[in-house]
Parts: sequence; C-alpha cells; structure tokens
Amino acid sequence: MFDKMMRAFAEFEGVTEQIKSDNQLEWVGRMNNIRARVMNVVNAELIYCLK
Repeated sequence: MFDKMMRAFAEFEGVTEQIKSDNQLEWVGRMNNIRARVMNVVNAELIYCLK
C-alpha cells in the first residue's frame, strides 16, 4: 500500500526521474514531503483504525 501510494502521489505531482537527475535536492525534498503525507494516510487508515 505504501509503495503504491508513493508512486501515485509522485506521478500526480510530476516528481520524475528527470527532476532527480537535474536537481537532486529538489527531488529529495519533494519525495520526503510525499513520504510524510503518505505515512499520515497509512497511519490513519491502517494503524489507528485497528484500535
């Protein structure tokens, strides 16, 4: 679920391998932002709902 959402968010926001090769710091920052948002969704949907 996590990997699939990461790919979907990155594709939706246009975070591509081209950005990675042109400007690695921008790519890392954008991917970290996506990762944080995906973690919030995964935590809310899977972890917190099980309690």
